[in-house]
Amino acid sequence: MSVAADYVPHLVTDEAEEDLRAAVRDLLSRRVSTDALIAAYDGAAPPDLWREMAGLGLAGVLIGEQHGGAGATPAVTAVVFEELGAIPAHTPMLTSAVIATTVLEEAGDTELLPGLADGSVVAALAVPFSADPYSVIATVAAADARLSGRVQSVAGAEDAHVFLVPGSDGALYAVPSESVVVTPVTSLDMTRPVSDLEFDGAEGRRVSDDGAAAIRSGLAMGAALLASEQAGIARWCVTETVAYLRQRRQFGRVVGGFQAIKHRLADLYADTEQASAAARAAAVVSTDLGVDSDESALTTAVAAAYCGDHAVRAAEEAVQLHGGIGMTWEHPAHLYLKRAKADQIALGTPGRHRAALTILADLPA
Repeated sequence: MSVAADYVPHLVTDEAEEDLRAAVRDLLSRRVSTDALIAAYDGAAPPDLWREMAGLGLAGVLIGEQHGGAGATPAVTAVVFEELGAIPAHTPMLTSAVIATTVLEEAGDTELLPGLADGSVVAALAVPFSADPYSVIATVAAADARLSGRVQSVAGAEDAHVFLVPGSDGALYAVPSESVVVTPVTSLDMTRPVSDLEFDGAEGRRVSDDGAAAIRSGLAMGAALLASEQAGIARWCVTETVAYLRQRRQFGRVVGGFQAIKHRLADLYADTEQASAAARAAAVVSTDLGVDSDESALTTAVAAAYCGDHAVRAAEEAVQLHGGIGMTWEHPAHLYLKRAKADQIALGTPGRHRAALTILADLPA
């Protein structure tokens, strides 16, 4: 592996990125309540944000301006995902605006990009949500552009108008959702549900003769930006827990004043800052050097491995340090624990990323 010795990523957000953060935060705070998110576990429809998010240019944030998109970078997009970590809303941002979009652009297919850019089309990659960027396998049998087979645990399937499907012949196909049987399944995180897909001779448009490289790029971009979401989850957990412990009193004292609690929170805060830096580095390096570069693969593996575990730890600490109220259904802490745990196995587990890291960093056996 070759890493540029003089390359240093710029990790500080600029004014434009902070303006975008404020706009996304305002939208989510106005349109998403924790009560609505909790109701999704009882079968209620989550708030539909996609039209308004598309109005902010988020549906096509990574799509070039020549196709109607914003032409933004992964570094800019990472700011959006930090805010989506702070409020785990139901959106196809990761599955459509990042993964599917990157796959199409890397495959050189532009037919769907204008629709994706304005939000009128939502796409999903037909692979299990646990698929990682290091190995791509065919998901369905392909014969004469007819696809047959079953794919389990696909994220974003319920919202998709078109599926990008890896075939057994190595090609990548675009299949309209009307030709696919989509069966929602119970998920730990119902704010990002998964579904099983059934293809029974569905006809697909051939997007690329060799879809493996494009799929790996899409999953790598997804993993890089998912780390920012995980960092956002951890930051919410720390911020809300500190605010609660500054008010909660026990034995006549503020709970946050106890020495053991202070040390626990200090460690959690420091690790959260590290998670934010690692996630930011993955997004910035993907911007500067490209998602397929050796440096990008290395920083993405580091961020995914670290942030995946840390988000779960931060959410667990939030539940425990909130005491009895943190264990209740009405308090939102469980939403963040479920999102963090689901994210931990999405796009490659931390263990899978660490295993890949040993190769990417040329570590001795």
